[in-house]
Amino acid sequence: MQTLYVAGAEPASGKSLVALALMEYGLAAGHRIAFFRPVVDVPGQDPITALMCARYGLPLPQEALYGVDGATARRLATEGRQDELLAQIVGAFQRLAEQADFVVCLGTDFRSIAPMLEFEFNAELANNLDALMVPVYDGASHPPVQLIDVVQLAAESLDEKGCQVLAHVINRVPSERDEAVRREAAAELGAETPVLVLPLEPILERPTVAEVARALDARQIFGDEDGEARLVADYKVAAMEIPHFLEYVDEGCLILTPGDRADILLATLAANEATTYAHVAGVILSGALQPAETVSRLLGGLAVTQVPVYLAEGDTFKVAMAAARVRPMLHAGDERKLAAALALIEQHFDRNLLEERLARPRRRRMTPARFEYLLISKAQSDPRHIVLPEGTDARILRAAEILTLREVAKLTLLGEEAAVRRRISELGLQLDGIPIIDPATSPWREQFARTYHRLRAHKGVSEQMAYDTVADVSYFGTLMVYEGLADGMVSGAAHTTQHTIRPAFEIIKARPGVRIVSSVFFMCLPDRVLVYGDCAVVPRPTAEELADIAVRSAETAARFGVEPYVALLSYSTGESGKGEEVDRVRRATALARQMRPDLPIDGPMQYDAAVDPEVARIKAPDSPVAGRATVLVFPDLNTGNNTYKAVQRSAGAIAIGPVLQGLAKPVNDLSRGCTVPDVVNTVAITAIQAQQ
Repeated sequence: MQTLYVAGAEPASGKSLVALALMEYGLAAGHRIAFFRPVVDVPGQDPITALMCARYGLPLPQEALYGVDGATARRLATEGRQDELLAQIVGAFQRLAEQADFVVCLGTDFRSIAPMLEFEFNAELANNLDALMVPVYDGASHPPVQLIDVVQLAAESLDEKGCQVLAHVINRVPSERDEAVRREAAAELGAETPVLVLPLEPILERPTVAEVARALDARQIFGDEDGEARLVADYKVAAMEIPHFLEYVDEGCLILTPGDRADILLATLAANEATTYAHVAGVILSGALQPAETVSRLLGGLAVTQVPVYLAEGDTFKVAMAAARVRPMLHAGDERKLAAALALIEQHFDRNLLEERLARPRRRRMTPARFEYLLISKAQSDPRHIVLPEGTDARILRAAEILTLREVAKLTLLGEEAAVRRRISELGLQLDGIPIIDPATSPWREQFARTYHRLRAHKGVSEQMAYDTVADVSYFGTLMVYEGLADGMVSGAAHTTQHTIRPAFEIIKARPGVRIVSSVFFMCLPDRVLVYGDCAVVPRPTAEELADIAVRSAETAARFGVEPYVALLSYSTGESGKGEEVDRVRRATALARQMRPDLPIDGPMQYDAAVDPEVARIKAPDSPVAGRATVLVFPDLNTGNNTYKAVQRSAGAIAIGPVLQGLAKPVNDLSRGCTVPDVVNTVAITAIQAQQ
């Protein structure tokens, strides 16, 4: 699927025209097209969304084509709840994207916010929607040299944020500057910063009388409805006597005057018919003052009715100020403007450039907000039964309520029932429908003891030892999974990693073909999701085990939507280092490539070369992985565990895991410092593993 995100780099850049051009391209290319706005001021009243629905016959209602309304966006941003705002927008987009293969997103408008901050917000949204960005610049506001500087600065900023750009569009370029803009762009930006130049179209620069009337909530009282399509070239506030007023009447001006100035109204209509005066666009009467009955009767008897006349609330000053703020826009039904826009697109929008850029292979991006949405939605698609052994932990219970309300998984809690019920009541949660099992008194205890004795008798486990052992919640939960009474288990909020995973190693064991059970952490950084393995299970893997960890980690990444670019890490990059440690990683890399020749795998590689494009260009310029690694495989547990904790604490990353890979059935561990969202995400991961 292709997603294109059109964002204005400054106010009044004309980004709606560019969005229309991209929709036209998608339609011509035969795609299932869709349109999305992350934020709309008033749901159901966004003119550009209405235009897209009408022109392209989009099957969904307008309410399905946006993320949040303006009031909600401002409230969440003001309250510091940007993550929640982002999650709502991403969720709405993903639901829409399931029904299309080509989505054009139109970024937010510049309202009560610094342009640079809004541009950064749109860049962040583009990353979270895995979209190619299309920044739009106002070519009429800057001389050519300054304009190219603006484009260059924006391009550098987007590159630093990891945004992938389809093309920069310089819109509204006056004809006398066109050649200079193109010359400066070619000289200063180069081929790697593709630029489209669109000329200024006068028809699109002016609002229609109907647009001004809508903005003022004005009511038409006289004139032909066709007059609404007239373009407004200027505004004239009429307060003079008629002889002086007529000197200021210009072609296409909109007359603003108090409603009790019948002399101005009649003079305007007369002047409009005279060959000696210019034609006006219309008249707006302020103060909501209806013309006197005698004047209205006179107007009604006139044969000339082309000039539209409106009544508007408010005094003349307020009406004039509000009219001056009206921006020209494309509206459904405005055939004149739409025809002008389409003609401009057909003549000047370089579709060959778009085709070439869109055909290039590109790296898909996974961000934390998108990752979390995909986790939850995938788990919801086929809910599985997950057992939670720590039934009295507040975080587990709060997460259980969320998981139940959102139908992510079917849950069972373990623990002494009265204690669990009491804790639920203390927290004020609604968990009446969730089964609670006490391993000490469960009728399954005898069955599980027999199973555990059979599996571990060769290790000296007696029947009585087995009976005692299975009363432990971790063993009991693991045996529920083994016996098919649950699909997976999540524990560790109140237990050590060893306590959680040892029963799985003893009872469930590795699935066929897996050399070693290992783990990964999903590291949710502010702008991306990386996969770290192994940071929790295997102390010092051999080259063969390290290769297996690399392949399993890549498979886990792909299963959860992270496109795998696998870097096997060491203290040196490429052939520069010598010694047993780096040789082990080098051999593991060769083995991993043999196991999965279809995957981009490289090593040995230092961490900075793996994730930083600038370092990669110096240390590993020919590597298919360097600078873009998403799966980072550490040479040993000491390195991996310390690195994930350092990144978690120093970079503010959210670490989800360890997620065990290679088990015959899914069991996953929580950190004892986990949060409620950590529990929710880990249960969703476990449910997805169980689906597969």
